[in-house]
Amino acid sequence: MTSTTTVDTLRFATAGSVDDGKSTLVGRLLHDSKSVLTDQLEAVEHASRNRGQDTPDLALLTDGLRAEREQGITIDVAYRYFATAKRRFILADTPGHVQYTRNMVTGASTAELTVVLVDARNGVVEQTRRHAAIAALLRVPHIVLAVNKMDLVGYEAKEFDRIVEDFAGHAAELDLPGFTPIPVSALAGDNVVDRSAHMDWYEGPALLEHLESVPVGADPMGAPARFPVQYVIRHGEARHYAGQLASGSLRVGDRVTVHPSGGTSTIEGIDVLGEETREAYAPQSLALRLTDHLDVSRGDMITSGAAAPALTRDVRAAVCHLAERPLRIGDRVLVRHTTRTVKAVVKNLAAKEGGLHANDLGRITLRTAEPLALDDYADSRRTGAFILIDPVDGATLTAGMVDLSEAATTI
Repeated sequence: MTSTTTVDTLRFATAGSVDDGKSTLVGRLLHDSKSVLTDQLEAVEHASRNRGQDTPDLALLTDGLRAEREQGITIDVAYRYFATAKRRFILADTPGHVQYTRNMVTGASTAELTVVLVDARNGVVEQTRRHAAIAALLRVPHIVLAVNKMDLVGYEAKEFDRIVEDFAGHAAELDLPGFTPIPVSALAGDNVVDRSAHMDWYEGPALLEHLESVPVGADPMGAPARFPVQYVIRHGEARHYAGQLASGSLRVGDRVTVHPSGGTSTIEGIDVLGEETREAYAPQSLALRLTDHLDVSRGDMITSGAAAPALTRDVRAAVCHLAERPLRIGDRVLVRHTTRTVKAVVKNLAAKEGGLHANDLGRITLRTAEPLALDDYADSRRTGAFILIDPVDGATLTAGMVDLSEAATTI
């Protein structure tokens, strides 16, 4: 009998200050794990020769944009997919420049682990602290502190310990759940895929070992059921409510509530991939039928169980501003939360003078025209997140993470 083993997937991001070696680390990870195609490696070798380098610059494996290769910097999020015998990986190599903070938010927003790089010569710098703050803001479950370029400080344990102690103090201020420190040299390959022979004082795993063994995310099926309605399908008198189950599970016979109306009913039937089923689990896409004829439309949230979302028109959140156009108190915006879009006005924001500018992090209070069914971002990265949209041209303005611990009175 042949046995099959389920291989899970880890989404992770790299972050750090400029020239800390993020792209080189990712390139080394891909190269040494045999995840680079021959034509890719040949292209990197050719680009390296054109730049007068004798050996391949592995950073070019992730600096995919032509402008990046010419300038030797990362200006966009470079996504790469690779796998080992133990796990599949989706990695996002994010830019280090402060003006591209919004790109780091994009890359880390769905990550279950963030690798924060530090140059062993420079230690923790302002951009390191900024990226750690974003990881904390986005509730990334696992953090790796990769102290890079250990070869340039003689592989000294005291240099590593000094940086770990410094970062630990900052992590405590941010209320990070903990972090795993790993001393590496991306250029030489120390502790990236293989254990280093130069640091016998370090007894922990190489980076890839840790990536292969770290627990992968919370089970969305164990969370309260949240079903944002994306589309209403009408078949004569019957109505099917279609969408993707954001969390939890739904069963035929479950008593459910529709938000924001508050109407209740019972699930009469569930279809998954055109087949009737008794039960559905996140993140399955499905269509369900209710026993009662309720007024349900796109943007409504169907939930079951005692843990109901907060129904409110006053939204407080941590945000990262993405657009070049500043966001100011009094601005009228659209809030897109799951499949629901409502009008809102910016009531308050904590930011620098003149409002929120591109790449700024801040806190915001919105007043929406209609109530939203929200979860705290700390509990659900799906139903606790939203974006702000310019109502004039439809441009994305701001990414927000709901904080119900400070929420105004719900309705």
